[in-house]
Amino acid sequence: MSRAGPAAGGFADAYLAETQAIIASLDREDVERLAACLARVRDGGGRLFVLGVGGSAGHASHAVNDFRKLCGFEAYAPTDNVSELTARVNDEGWDTSFAAWLAASRLGARDAVLVLSVGGGSRHAGISVNLVRAVELAREVGASVLGIVGRDGGHTRAAADASVLVPALFPERVTPHTEGLCAVIWHLLVSHPLLQRSPARWEVAATPVARS
Repeated sequence: MSRAGPAAGGFADAYLAETQAIIASLDREDVERLAACLARVRDGGGRLFVLGVGGSAGHASHAVNDFRKLCGFEAYAPTDNVSELTARVNDEGWDTSFAAWLAASRLGARDAVLVLSVGGGSRHAGISVNLVRAVELAREVGASVLGIVGRDGGHTRAAADASVLVPALFPERVTPHTEGLCAVIWHLLVSHPLLQRSPARWEVAATPVARS
């Protein structure tokens, strides 16, 4: 005999209601500003470096694919090269791993660093210091600093030229909401008319073929 599940709706209703509340509170002007900054970087011949740790590293890889394929960016994520990343962590330490990777990539003033992070990094708290060091390097060389972050956005939000903050309306679930909505926001960006150059595959497949 199977056990009875939770009452209809229950946690699912609560979680989705929280998501709706956070989406409603997103600053649309921040989203548009981020899209415009990304367009300027690409159209100016700059490269896009997407940084994230943990679940956000997976987001970074996915976002790089979308920015390259749909928007025509030259885009990279340091976490896609696990051999180089782990060699740098092993030999030089975690805190400098992203900054050293960016320096080897000759990060310059035309480029941008896009940080995907729940907290945005904090040197004081000792959290995601590799993101902090990468942002500091970007500022030193004049690269644009961009972000999609949660909580108060930490170092990334404070240093960014443009960023979107996912408000921590429900602190007990700040991580799943931030990471989930990070994917919504970057998909919004790669679909934005300022950025998208190529349609996604299923949109093309869904278009009826004209018959002569």
